[in-house]
Amino acid sequence: MLSPPPIPSIITRSSIKAGGIAGLSTDVALFPLDTLKTRLQSKAGFRASGGFRGIYFGLGPAAVASAPGAALFFCTYESTKKILGVHVLSNYQPVVHMTAACMGEVVSSVVRVPLELAKQRRQAQLYQSSIKVFQDILKNEGFRGLFRGYFSTVAREIPFSVIQFPLWEILKKWWSQRQGYYVDSWQASLCGAFAGGFSAALTTPLDVAKTRIMLAERTDSLAKGSITSAMKVVYKQHGIPGLFAGVMPRILWISIGGAVFLGIYEKVKTIICSQRGFDF
Repeated sequence: MLSPPPIPSIITRSSIKAGGIAGLSTDVALFPLDTLKTRLQSKAGFRASGGFRGIYFGLGPAAVASAPGAALFFCTYESTKKILGVHVLSNYQPVVHMTAACMGEVVSSVVRVPLELAKQRRQAQLYQSSIKVFQDILKNEGFRGLFRGYFSTVAREIPFSVIQFPLWEILKKWWSQRQGYYVDSWQASLCGAFAGGFSAALTTPLDVAKTRIMLAERTDSLAKGSITSAMKVVYKQHGIPGLFAGVMPRILWISIGGAVFLGIYEKVKTIICSQRGFDF
């Protein structure tokens, strides 16, 4: 069989563990690239936001969000695939993957967004500590302020995942058919690298808008969270190049991250399932 057979509820437990380990490993290892991308996209500019100095500022919130965020995503992704997959013809499986990815992003962003706010504001050197970020947000904007950028994050992640995950699944299926057996974890990594880099390039303007919204002063009109307004402001100030600010670090970060993240995810999930008597 060229694709993994249906697996019972163990898939949910293995997805939580595999997703958590993969997310934490990737985000910590590639954090400097994420910092460079954020600084290139900030209103103040790369140098004013710190340049190459302090490239690990904000690592704490990123590390805290990684495991639960990734675990929630993959738990939702795999569960949705399992539920919908049995009711859909094989020709329409990419639609299932798209739907599953969208659901995963909506759920996981609830955990990611508050910590993403703290991470990016530390990366742009707007604050000296993550605790101070949370204190200021709660004092000036209330609990709702912790989720500023939630909709812009989801609006960025859904198109990204709608491209990345079906492409990843298609590449794995194609490779499996070519070689006659299901792909190994390193092959899944390469598929993830291509799918991630391609998706990252296409969705960079949405990422720029999300960054501007999260870094905006609370009195700034961008703080309202409108992606359209943010993109208009960036375009007016910097034109098309502004909408693709940080595109190379983003592609590099997500390509390598896609390889590491999805490769580790496949490997850990395979190990966990194999230990319990299931074989991929």
